[in-house]
Order: sequence, then structure tokens, then C-alpha cells
Amino acid sequence: MSINDVDVTIASRALNLIGANQISSFTESSTEANVANNLYTPIIEGALTLTRWRFATGQQQLSRLTTVPVSRWDSAYQMPTSPPILLLHAVTVNNNPIVYDRYEDKIYCNSVEDDTVIADYLYRPEAQYWPPYFVKAVMYELASIFAAAIAQKGDLASHFAVEAERAYTRAKWADSSSQTAKNIRTSTLTSIRR
Repeated sequence: MSINDVDVTIASRALNLIGANQISSFTESSTEANVANNLYTPIIEGALTLTRWRFATGQQQLSRLTTVPVSRWDSAYQMPTSPPILLLHAVTVNNNPIVYDRYEDKIYCNSVEDDTVIADYLYRPEAQYWPPYFVKAVMYELASIFAAAIAQKGDLASHFAVEAERAYTRAKWADSSSQTAKNIRTSTLTSIRR
């Protein structure tokens, strides 16, 4: 995943929150740029793996490999590399979830050659496609880390850590409305009352 101008802007805004100098690139020769360059990607990827963000969820058909797993599984499929996958959510055949396991850069499962095997996964979309609620939460988390690493102010770091936690909670709620609401089976509730 390449770093772009939006990533630099997000990091600069987090630096502004702690009163540090903003940056124009991650490679400039300043303490702020050095810290941001080293910490930005792991923080973003960690934030993306906090929950099943709908905006960072993808789906691809898997390519079956000719090599058969050594044991326990009938077939192996190559993990997609574009985009790189952070987490697998599900593997399905004919829209039905199946049991699978991840080994290195492969997905092992029990399937037949004619099956269409699909993976649902979490990936890192370009920053310009992140929704505002996620950007805000990430900026607070970055500010927390930057406050400790650059400003060396533990109280400021703690303040932004709390703000980040609140912002992630709100972001998860906002993101949950990005899919059709699941219906409650009222027949089950009715039979329980009887």
C-alpha cells in the first residue's frame, strides 16, 4: 500500500492536535516526519483490524492451486495479493460458509474442483476512501501516540487515547449502518412468550 498526500494530511492533523509541527511528507528530515513515517502504517493497519469495517471489506473469487495440502484438507487456494488482505472474514462455496484454515499465503479447505470459492476479507483501502468517522478516530489515536513519542507528555497521550476509544466506538456504530439491517425473527419471540 503506497502512502499518498491524504495519509500525510491525516498525520499532520494529528501532529497539530498535540501542538507539533505539521509535515509535508513522511521523508522530510524532522522528528515529526520520522516518527510519523515509522508509526503511521502499523497504527492504521491495527485500526483497520479492530472490527469488520464495511468500507474496508472486499470479496474475491479464489484461484485453486494444483498442489494438494499434505493433510487434513482436500484443496488449496491462493490468497489474493491485490489488495493485500489484513484479515479473512469468511470463505464460501455457492454462498454457503465453509470451514477453512489459513496457511502462509494459502487458504485450505475441503472443496471440489468445480466449486466457486469466494473469500470475504478486510483490506486497507486508500485513505481518500476512508469515511470521516474513521479518519477522526485514527487522528485521535495518532495524536495519542505522537504525544508520547514527540511531545513526551503522558497526560496528553492519555487524553487522546480516551478520545480515540470514544471515536472508534462511534465509528463502529456509524459503520454498522453501511449494510442492510438484520431482521429479528418475531416468530421465535412470539413462541417464547406463549
